[in-house]
Amino acid sequence: MFVPITKLLSLRGRRALVTGAASGIGEAISLRFAEAGAELYLVDVNEHGLKNVRKRIEKEFDVGVELFRVDLSSRKEIDGLWIKLRGREPDILANNAGIYPFQDFLSVDEELLEKTLAVNLKAVFWMCQHMIRSRIDRGGVIINIGSIEAITPLAKGLVHYDVSKMGIVALTRALAKEYGRKGFRVNAVIPGGIKTPSVEKLKREAFTKLRLDLVKTGIEFLKRVPLGRFGLPDEVARVVLVLASDIASYVNGAIIPVDGGFLTS
Repeated sequence: MFVPITKLLSLRGRRALVTGAASGIGEAISLRFAEAGAELYLVDVNEHGLKNVRKRIEKEFDVGVELFRVDLSSRKEIDGLWIKLRGREPDILANNAGIYPFQDFLSVDEELLEKTLAVNLKAVFWMCQHMIRSRIDRGGVIINIGSIEAITPLAKGLVHYDVSKMGIVALTRALAKEYGRKGFRVNAVIPGGIKTPSVEKLKREAFTKLRLDLVKTGIEFLKRVPLGRFGLPDEVARVVLVLASDIASYVNGAIIPVDGGFLTS
């Protein structure tokens, strides 16, 4: 049966939960989901940023937006979030939140490793578990955000981050296989160098504090990426929107780079 593209892309009547929604890629995903008509649950530890995103969405789109301040490094707070959502769970889950504190591998201590794994991997694990458990008879869509660093490490001082993001790839593929027949589609997007506020901050630091290692990493990335530039958060969000929609109704277990061709070169 032929379905119009506008209907396939629409998220009208669905609820979408986005983590790390206060800025960058998470904000861009939230805006695209809102444009497609989804009711939104926006999650971040940055409550001020969440309020700014909600104002922007409400100004441009006619959708409901609820904000949840959650420290995703805390299993207790994640559990508390899903208790609040009981009976009105999201149809779509976009696990975007992540941290990447630079630290030389030989200097990484247990606290830093645990914090990185807690936010970047464990939180995604628990969020997926809650999503699948709460919708086991209905199915749903999960999109996890990884990183090209997990596939082809480039920057120094991110071994702990790379490990956490490679875990996202394994988690995504395992869940896709195990729960596809239950009606779940689980995919991952692998962004490359994206001009998020945190990346822009790193670039300023690199020049003002003479962080030559960061300058070198940026130059190496641009020399290698076929498109010759950094990407924009919205360029990632567009792919996430497609995966969330019925356009991608037969896409499951996919690991999709949005990296300007970095991984091909």
